[in-house]
Amino acid sequence: MSLNMLAVVSRKSITIDEIVMIPSAYYHLVAGNFQLVHDHPPLSKILAAVPLLFLQPEELRARDRPGPPDSPESEWAHQERFWHDNRASFEAISFWARVPLIALTVGLGALLFRFARELFGGRAALFAVALYSLEPTLLAHGRVVQTDVPAAFGYLLTAFALYRYALAPGWRRALGVGAAGGLAILAKFSMLLVGPAVGVFFLWKLWRARGDKVGRKRVWWHAALTAAAALLVINAAYYFHGRALTERDARWVAESFPSSAAAVWAAIRALSVVLPTDMVLGVFWQLWHNGGGHPASLLGMQSATGWWYYFPVAFALKVPLPHLLLALASLAWGTYMLAVRGDKRFLVVLAPFAVYTAFVLLSRINIGVRYYLPAFPFLFIASGALLERLLRVRPRAAGLALVVALVGWAAVEAARAFPDHMSYFNQLASSRPHWWYLSDSNVEWGDDVRELSLYLRARGETRVRGTFLAEYVARYYGVEVLDILRRPAAELPPTRYTAVGASFLNGSTVPAVPVGERWPSDEERTNTFDAYRRRTPEAVFGGSIYLFREDEHSPERER
Repeated sequence: MSLNMLAVVSRKSITIDEIVMIPSAYYHLVAGNFQLVHDHPPLSKILAAVPLLFLQPEELRARDRPGPPDSPESEWAHQERFWHDNRASFEAISFWARVPLIALTVGLGALLFRFARELFGGRAALFAVALYSLEPTLLAHGRVVQTDVPAAFGYLLTAFALYRYALAPGWRRALGVGAAGGLAILAKFSMLLVGPAVGVFFLWKLWRARGDKVGRKRVWWHAALTAAAALLVINAAYYFHGRALTERDARWVAESFPSSAAAVWAAIRALSVVLPTDMVLGVFWQLWHNGGGHPASLLGMQSATGWWYYFPVAFALKVPLPHLLLALASLAWGTYMLAVRGDKRFLVVLAPFAVYTAFVLLSRINIGVRYYLPAFPFLFIASGALLERLLRVRPRAAGLALVVALVGWAAVEAARAFPDHMSYFNQLASSRPHWWYLSDSNVEWGDDVRELSLYLRARGETRVRGTFLAEYVARYYGVEVLDILRRPAAELPPTRYTAVGASFLNGSTVPAVPVGERWPSDEERTNTFDAYRRRTPEAVFGGSIYLFREDEHSPERER
């Protein structure tokens, strides 16, 4: 799995999110600047920045900053100038920053094996980690400097620590639960859900200890240790630094929460006493983001607030069919074993899976199946247990044949997806272009800009008209992108090619740009590239960027 991801990293460019995540990672670790991209917690950033300590990239000097440290201008200056000043090291920085995330992905596989082995034995664990290593969505996001795979690691680690504590309660294991929970929260702010989940567990322990004064006192003590360990881990990642709130922070709260600004401001001030200020502001930024939603697409529909069934549908389309069949079968079998046979091992698997699934169904940010990754490991464990059970059915040859067929099929799908794991869809999405089914990081995240640029340069082209995610990166491969959304086509010099990203063909990521003196309707905006939908591209890169050749007779040239 690690060799697979390293091979892909060497040929894929960074994603649109990594354009800002990698510089913010470096400044977080080196300069203790937590305001850059503070809407994401720092675990993935700290990991990504470690190799950069050895590369020693050029840093933005204080006198070059266009505004105060907390201004939007200063934030963008750090990020843009970081890449500009390190142009010669662009490829090296891009590669090495992603290596620690690959290591974490491998670590998640090791943790998955350990957890599955304790629950169901070695063969089940081997099947679980084999399925994990062959899953295209994990292969895609395990190599990216983002929060999704770290969140899956943190969530599984917390579940494992809680399971170990339940087997043999003790103060050391209580500290372990707290440290794991703190690490999960540092991975992704959605992992704050582990707080209430662990709280419910300790309330259950208190209820069971009713009438036992000594037992209840021990539960309270362990709960306090758990909370203290979580707070210690979180504050350590921010260097135990809590900056003072600023006028800009107050202005942002007033603009973002107009109907409840006073209450939100009071909550931020109170939480900032025990938690890092930038973490608290990041959490509220995510609450604001989720409240407003994010433009997304599902099965040809467009929405800014999403659909409750988005993630089940995205999961059904994005995971290979053998994984999907095993997931459904193992969930049904696990539920039967728990409810009818009373096998409590399945409670350890099904409970965290159900909690996270219920949580994610409430999300209004429907821009990628990657948001559902923390639920995946529990499906792998259940699927591994089911495959192990199939080896013991009679006739043995039938069970063995079925196991070989399912795992072999998963391997074939992984090979078929290489190296374009990001845009992989299974056979259920075969009747239409993939961008019709889903949008954003499901079909395009910017990591095919390098391949596009090399294709153009090989044909003597150094300019291309178009729009696609991470088009900023093309300049580091010697190609200038003339953005057809920012300027009318008539004002742009002619080029031989036009490149359009899959999400822009979809329409969900097309920003509202005024047409003359009026703003376009939502239908007009999402159909901006309808003419290109009906054309045949000369080349498609990674399933995410469509390249169209323009000639003097093309409709776009005449327009």
